[in-house]
Amino acid sequence: MGGFPFLDGTMFRISQHMQELSAPRQPGPKLNPPAPVVIWNLIRRCNLTCKHCYSISADTDFPGELATDEIFVVMDDLKRFRVPVLILSGGEPLLRPDIFDIARRAKSMGFYVGLSSNGTLIDAANIARIADCDFDYVGVSLDGIGETHDRFRQMPGAFDASLKGIRLCRDLGLKIGVRFTMTQDNAQDLPRLLELVEDEGIDRFYFSHLNYAGRGNRNRQDDAQHRLTRWAMDLLFDTCREYQERGLHKEFTSGNNDADGVYFLHWVQKNFPDKAANIRARLVQWGGNSSGVNVANIDNLGNVHPDTMWWHYSLGNVRQRPFSAIWTDVSDPLMAGLKQFPRSVSGRCGECRHFDICNGNTRVRAQQLTGDAWAEDPGCYLDDEEIGVAPGRERVPLTPYIKIRRAS
Repeated sequence: MGGFPFLDGTMFRISQHMQELSAPRQPGPKLNPPAPVVIWNLIRRCNLTCKHCYSISADTDFPGELATDEIFVVMDDLKRFRVPVLILSGGEPLLRPDIFDIARRAKSMGFYVGLSSNGTLIDAANIARIADCDFDYVGVSLDGIGETHDRFRQMPGAFDASLKGIRLCRDLGLKIGVRFTMTQDNAQDLPRLLELVEDEGIDRFYFSHLNYAGRGNRNRQDDAQHRLTRWAMDLLFDTCREYQERGLHKEFTSGNNDADGVYFLHWVQKNFPDKAANIRARLVQWGGNSSGVNVANIDNLGNVHPDTMWWHYSLGNVRQRPFSAIWTDVSDPLMAGLKQFPRSVSGRCGECRHFDICNGNTRVRAQQLTGDAWAEDPGCYLDDEEIGVAPGRERVPLTPYIKIRRAS
């Protein structure tokens, strides 16, 4: 779900930080929104079966999902709680018959409303209704060009259908973005995807690191190795900088690996050393990962999670308690630990000299591999020298999926 405002704590806004190189601003204290951005998986059904889907969706109806009236009751609570953003997701949200009613009501209540879709169901028959909802942003997932995307989505023709949906949104003036989740199996398509974003006039590109949730956990052996990740981030930074030097506006963001902020600092130190001190101060103001603080998830059954990657860990259900009560309850040990500032994290993450930038990164990868949510993040692609820890220590190994562990 790439590219929404108020999401500084849930993604790394490359363009925003890159702009600081030419138009630096005075750093200030970290400012949290009044309540979290809510990513709402309204439906689990999907017409695709993507390899990295965190909700393990399928093209079948799932019983017990929140009804329209229940969703409206929750929305009222979210508004009173001062939630600024609703991202309507799935599954495939366009499969909900009431999706347009939900979206229009959310807009009328003053939420910033985004639609997160696979794009294949956006067509001539419904594009007018989509435009009528006045979504602030529509995000569509593309995991490669042509056959690469189709293989990840496990449906022939998915790429062409998604691209058609993107063009329909663009042509009606909707703000449109592309989300790309990289693994070793599709990394080679990243340069061509960036070309596509320019050629098609797409507003935003969101680079998502693989996180270990749902099918993404099962496919974590495909997680791009650290050197490949560094190559991808260098390409994104260079591309973003090139756009800005050409005077063109294009938004680039990344998510699910807050080490991106630290790696950007090293990129600045190498290419713009006189700007590094200000950039570091701005990155500290950003503050890295804020799962359980500035981002929340409600699933199709009404369960509340610290973010979308924690579907195996429920904090409560909106049918039993209001979201506002669940979110402010720190009796749950995971929630208490996520809200603690600074967080108490062990291993090389806890010793990292740049902990104040990334805040220990995402905790779900550590939990899925070790059973300990506060262990070091195995997805950190920075070397020991870059984070200021003693060299040669053994790291948490990346192991094949066996089963999802319960969070400690």
